[in-house]
Amino acid sequence: MLRDVTRPPRETPNRMAANELVRLTRDGDIALLLLDDPDRRNAMTRAMGEAFRDRIAELCGDASVRAVVVSGNGRAFSAGGDLDMLERQAKLGAESPGQAWRAIRDEMASFYRLFLSIRDLPCPTIAAIQGAAVGAGLCVALGCDFRYVAGDAQLGLNFARLGVHPGMAATWTLPRLVGPGQAAELLYTGRLIDGVEAHRIGLANRVLPTAEVLPAALATAREMAANAPIAVRAIKQALRRSEAASLEDQLQFEATEQARTFETRDAREGIASIRERRAPRFDGR
Repeated sequence: MLRDVTRPPRETPNRMAANELVRLTRDGDIALLLLDDPDRRNAMTRAMGEAFRDRIAELCGDASVRAVVVSGNGRAFSAGGDLDMLERQAKLGAESPGQAWRAIRDEMASFYRLFLSIRDLPCPTIAAIQGAAVGAGLCVALGCDFRYVAGDAQLGLNFARLGVHPGMAATWTLPRLVGPGQAAELLYTGRLIDGVEAHRIGLANRVLPTAEVLPAALATAREMAANAPIAVRAIKQALRRSEAASLEDQLQFEATEQARTFETRDAREGIASIRERRAPRFDGR
């Protein structure tokens, strides 16, 4: 059973306390991060981003965490960037054309990094998408290792429809998942697609009825958590570095990490469990 480990919030007059915006719950060695501003369809504000980054830092510092699921409370995973924030940037740009762009650039880059801290987690991550995952909201899901989606979910990168260039690594992550042609079509048109289409083009790993998305993601998290954590974390590192590695470089990395895992107690346990025809009991050593 998931246990809420979110610290008691400080009172913040007239608005939701920042540390209420991202809930952290634990079920043993798996964690659930829940974007929790349902009245605003989990619109991504700087306050939410800072809370998200802080939760990620907690999880990065906890070696007992073996898998993390990210989802949204309510009708949306996240409907995207906060409209008030976007309007402020557009107003600043209009008031000081040719002069404000550096300040806007730095502000937006720092905002991206708050949510893309999801990529810092050394353990596997799953996005469980129910409802809308649009713009920057979808970019957070793209930062996870893989995605489970509801069949009636709405996904899209609608930046061009807002008159702005994509951000939050959209032009880097999307082509690597769906290929350059599909990525170009989605980015140029800003079109929304449902979960069935997302699964067909490789954006999602599984498409499910809405009520089954989060339970399925948590079940897969438990399945991954049952494996040897040292090996799983090394696999994640290998997959990430393969994005820019040559075949020979990757082979050397694999040989090195395999040699290191052969030194672990988990490797001896895994081999013994096969011989003894039983489930392994990995302790991460």
